[in-house]
Amino acid sequence: MVWDSFVVACEAVLPIVVLVIVGYILRKIGIISERFQKEGNKFCFKIMISVLLFCNIYDIEDITKIGEYGIFILEVAVAIVILFIFGIFIVKVFIKDPKQRGVVHQCLFRSNYAIIGIPLATFIATSLGYSEDSAIVGIASLVSAISIPLFNVFAVISLSMYDKGENGHLDVKKMLKGIVTNPLIIGVVTGLIALCIRQIFIVTNITWRLSDFVIIYKPLTQIGNMATPFALIMLGAGFTFSAVARLKYQIILGTVIRVVLVPAIFLISFNFILKAQFGSATIYFPALIALFSTPVAVSSAPMAVEMGQDGELAGQLVVWTSIASIFSLFAIIMIAVSTGVLPIQG
Repeated sequence: MVWDSFVVACEAVLPIVVLVIVGYILRKIGIISERFQKEGNKFCFKIMISVLLFCNIYDIEDITKIGEYGIFILEVAVAIVILFIFGIFIVKVFIKDPKQRGVVHQCLFRSNYAIIGIPLATFIATSLGYSEDSAIVGIASLVSAISIPLFNVFAVISLSMYDKGENGHLDVKKMLKGIVTNPLIIGVVTGLIALCIRQIFIVTNITWRLSDFVIIYKPLTQIGNMATPFALIMLGAGFTFSAVARLKYQIILGTVIRVVLVPAIFLISFNFILKAQFGSATIYFPALIALFSTPVAVSSAPMAVEMGQDGELAGQLVVWTSIASIFSLFAIIMIAVSTGVLPIQG
């Protein structure tokens, strides 16, 4: 199981690092220009990732299961809110630059659940001997229904609340407008609306689904599938090693909290809470590992750029939290297995 755990961590995270390296090389040899990198980031943020989030939400198989696991889903939502509030105090104490505070803040609470989390939770569950249609896998999909909207709303708030502009005051109207018009939130909201419409169709025995409208649905999924690799290649194209020395304090702070402290605090807490409530935390734990232990979301970098914050730091945090999470995920999975929180089936 030791080797399997390391393989799980590597297979979940190394593809991210490889695509960043590809983008870096393409920029160095002149295939990707500075202008293309900047415009590519904008297109990725406003179109690709928005479509990806829509598809991720719409692809949740059975939204009615939220009622069955309602208490757990509510606890997850509360945990994300607590983490968001906790992050406010951390960045106000340790980060001085207003344009960096929001970037580090979202690194603390916003994991890569949509891209890495769900596949990772499924991989962990199947490695332990569970089938892909088991509750332990289904719960991971349900968590996305609450985590993805919260992550994106809080990301807009965190990237807006510290940069107070020339008058020194927070522009609440501008922040609310940023939430309403943010492409990622639009993608999430339209996905939720489409998901609810699909559920109404199920209840009323209407057999038609959006996926039946192939000339629309297939291009949407294709655009969504392009989002992550394209975002990572653009991230690599804009990556500079010279920035590491200048930003090392912020990188270390964000990385340590994202991949060490947050998983330690919230996984231990949830283990005790769920055991007290249900007698066991097993069926919930792959989703929790995916939610609290994965690196910061890939979309955090283009989002920071488009909102006028420190996009360079955001890109550095994506890269370094991804590299560090290979080792932290390995350790977390091993500890969970060895302590019996994630027992091997069979």
